[in-house]
Formats: sequence, structure tokens, C-alpha cells
Amino acid sequence: MSQETTAPAGAVVAPPPKSRRGFFLKLLLLVIILAGIGWTVWYFVDGRWYEDTDDAYVNGNVVQITPQIAGTVTSIGADDGDLVHQGDVLVKLDPSDAQVALESARANLANTVRRVRGLYNNVTSAQADVAVRQTAVDRARADYNRRRDLAKSGAISAEELSHALDTLTSAESNLASAKQSYSSSKVLVDDTVVASHPDVRAAAAKLRSAYLDDVRTTLLAPVDGYVAKRTVQVGQRVQPGAALMAVVPLHEVWIDANFKETQLTHMRIGQPVDVTADVYGSDVVYKAKVRSLGVGSGSAFSLLPAQNATGNWIKIVQRVPVRVVFTDPKQLDEKPLRLGLSTKVTVSLHDQSGPLLAKQAPTQPEFSTTVYDKQLADADKDIERVIHENASVGDGDQQKAPK
Repeated sequence: MSQETTAPAGAVVAPPPKSRRGFFLKLLLLVIILAGIGWTVWYFVDGRWYEDTDDAYVNGNVVQITPQIAGTVTSIGADDGDLVHQGDVLVKLDPSDAQVALESARANLANTVRRVRGLYNNVTSAQADVAVRQTAVDRARADYNRRRDLAKSGAISAEELSHALDTLTSAESNLASAKQSYSSSKVLVDDTVVASHPDVRAAAAKLRSAYLDDVRTTLLAPVDGYVAKRTVQVGQRVQPGAALMAVVPLHEVWIDANFKETQLTHMRIGQPVDVTADVYGSDVVYKAKVRSLGVGSGSAFSLLPAQNATGNWIKIVQRVPVRVVFTDPKQLDEKPLRLGLSTKVTVSLHDQSGPLLAKQAPTQPEFSTTVYDKQLADADKDIERVIHENASVGDGDQQKAPK
């Protein structure tokens, strides 16, 4: 028989304890509402003025080192990862063939200078011959005139007068031939000096070409950077245009960020950008700016563009590349970035005064090198030396055609 517990008559019964579940649900709901209100206020006040993407990667110049002449590699000056400066020797080719061609070009120029000197001498000789022939004509004409007067008085025979006329005719013919020879010789050197004669210029051009081939047996670093992708080996026979190695200037890198087309509405050139790289984490923030907005989506420039004029078309949000450049080079020196690294890019849209597209063409080269500027300077000095050594003594390279 079970026993039941009953409260004594007149006793006060305590109310059951309130459940805390409802309190926490209400508190959670309040927190969610406040968070939603806070996010909404933040978005309309500040958040909507930023666009970000993690589809962004480090890019930069990859300067290929390629020979301009064929040759055999005799030495390699740098390997992968080495720092090189503009003008440093990277690869040397066997210079034997180039030096033989250079000596042949020097000999050809010297021979041409001497031959052109002979043309000037021919003009002088032809001019002297014209003077001699002119004297002979004057003498024959005077002799003929005298005999003609004597023939009128019967002092000499008609036959003797005929011989004098033949002599004058022959002298005039020889004079005309001498003048023609003089003109033919003079036209070859007219209004020139030895150094400016066309034949000498052509020989000098061949010497410049041979000199360049000799200089190009040494391959120099065109820019400061780090060596990558070295494939050349000592003893290898290389051909013009073959990629031997690359030099990457890591202080000139940029970011190619691929934004959705819907994110470009308020994006402008010159807007400030914060960049974080996965390799360093979010603690390192690079300062940058928008350099340019792409002129087309990535699919528009792909090898096989999408053909949307089909019955199975599905709309896909396109991405447009935006180039971002760094504004503080010291950050790249302290925390260098490698090509291809993943980054996150956040663009501040507050300042919308910049253009959507560039408004003027560049006034200076974006990238340049001066390592090849003086290759022909020594060649010109070599040409001047060869001409001076083979020009006529005293006149040098200033010998001119007689008037």
C-alpha cells in the first residue's frame, strides 16, 4: 500500500522555481538584434565604402636573359637566387669567332679607306691631264691659225695646213676625252671627304656590326634583381633568343587583384589600398593604391573565350583584373614578396575623385635600362682610329676632291 505525502492543512505552498531558459533566449535575441543594428549602422556609415578580394596575387617583371648571337657558353656569373646589379656579367660566350670577324671588318675598312684615297688621287691626276690636254689644244690651235694665214699668201702648201688642222682636231678630241675621264673620277668623290665617302661608311657599318657581335659575347644584367630559372650550362651551344635565365626585380612587383564586376561600381584609379600577404599574415599591412582598372574581364582575353550565344547559357559573375602598386618601397625591402604569392586586397572607396580610365598617355618609359647605351661608343673610336691610320699623310681623313 503506497503512502501519499500531503501538506498539512493551512500550510503555504512555495511556487515552483522559474526556468532560466526563457531568460537566456530573450538575452540571445537581444544580442542578435543589437548586433544586426550595429552591423547595419557600420555598413551604411563605413563598411560599404570598402571592397576586398582574396583572389589577388603578386606579379612582376621577369626579365629573360637571351643571347643575340650564337655561341658556346664559357662561364656563368650567377645562379638561382643570387642578387645581381645592372651591368653585372651573367653569361660569357666564346669570343673567338666574333674576334676573327672583327679583325676582318677592321681590315676591310682599312682597305676601303686606301681605295677611296686612290679615287681622290685619280681625280687629281685626271685634272692634271686635262690641263696638259688644254695646253696641247691651245698650241695646236695657234699653230693652225698661223699656217692658215701663211696658206692664204701661198707661203705653205694646202697639205701642210691640212696636217695642222688634223693635229688640232686630235688635240681637241684628246681634251674632250680627258675632261670626260675627269668628270667620271670626280663624281665618285664629289662633295665628300674620306670619312664620309659612301664606301667608307658601308665598311664602317660592317665594323660596327662586328664590334657589336664581339661585345654581345658577354651578357649583362639589364636590371637589378634576383636570378631565377637558370637553365644554361657551361659548354652549351646557344642560339639567339634562347632563354638562359631570368632576372626578377622584386622591388618593382605589383598586385593583380581580380574583383567581381559588381565590386567595381565605385572603384577609381588612385584609391588607397591595404594589402596583406598570406606568407606574413594579417599583422603586416602593405600600403598601396589602385594603378589601373582592367579593360576587360579575364575570360575576354583567354585563349578560348566563352561562347555565350548558345542555348545552354548560364550567367556567371565575371572578374576584372585591377592592378595595385605599392606606395612605400621600404616595406618591400623589409618584407619582400615573391611572384605568385597569395594576398588579400582591400580598397577604400571613400575618395571617388579619380578617373575610371587613364586620361593621358605616359610621358616616360615605365621600365628602361641603360646597360646597352654605350656599346657603340668604343666602336666609333675604333673606326676613327682605323681611318686616321690609313688616310693620306698630312691630309688625314679631311682629304677632299679638287674643285
